[in-house]
Amino acid sequence: MPAFYIGKYQVTQEQWEEIMGNNPSYLKGDNKLPVENVSWEDSTEFCKKLSEKTGKEYRLPSEAEWEYACRAGSETPFAFGETITLEIVNYKGKYPYGEAPKGKYRGKTTPVGSLGVANEFGLYDMHGNVWEWCQDPWHDNYSNAPTDGSVWELTPSNNMPRVLRGGSRKDLAYNCRSAYRDRSTPDLRYNISGLRVVMFCADS
Repeated sequence: MPAFYIGKYQVTQEQWEEIMGNNPSYLKGDNKLPVENVSWEDSTEFCKKLSEKTGKEYRLPSEAEWEYACRAGSETPFAFGETITLEIVNYKGKYPYGEAPKGKYRGKTTPVGSLGVANEFGLYDMHGNVWEWCQDPWHDNYSNAPTDGSVWELTPSNNMPRVLRGGSRKDLAYNCRSAYRDRSTPDLRYNISGLRVVMFCADS
């Protein structure tokens, strides 16, 4: 897989407002909360405007890049091992995974990185908080997928559903696993969907 840079955190409401001039989020009150209530179309527009402003090439991660970054070398259900707890991931605590204890549902997002535990690549909130859009259209399986981790695009995409990864504050722990996949139409805005960006490495 070619080298790439990926955001240490989910894109915040502060960052979104700086680039887009608005804050569409449902849950507000702290500008370090992840932006949510953004569609795939909104998210790709954010990447386009960010690229124009900085002179660097930003986009959403491919699904393969996202999972590579989430796993951070792990082969367990989560980057942190066989299960997760509410101390390190924001999910619906009443529905734990494996032997983890049940916990209280927060009912809100948490400021990015505020739970204080990163994976082995130094990335925060890859599990839970908000779903993260990927660039790829949905494929039912990985048959004939690119072997280099690049975006598996279809032309034309005909408004195909796009991939979401990572789970959210409203999801049971099972949905926050490194391997779990979901999808939604590219124009849908929901208060559990946000993004993390990738920057292209010119020297890769």
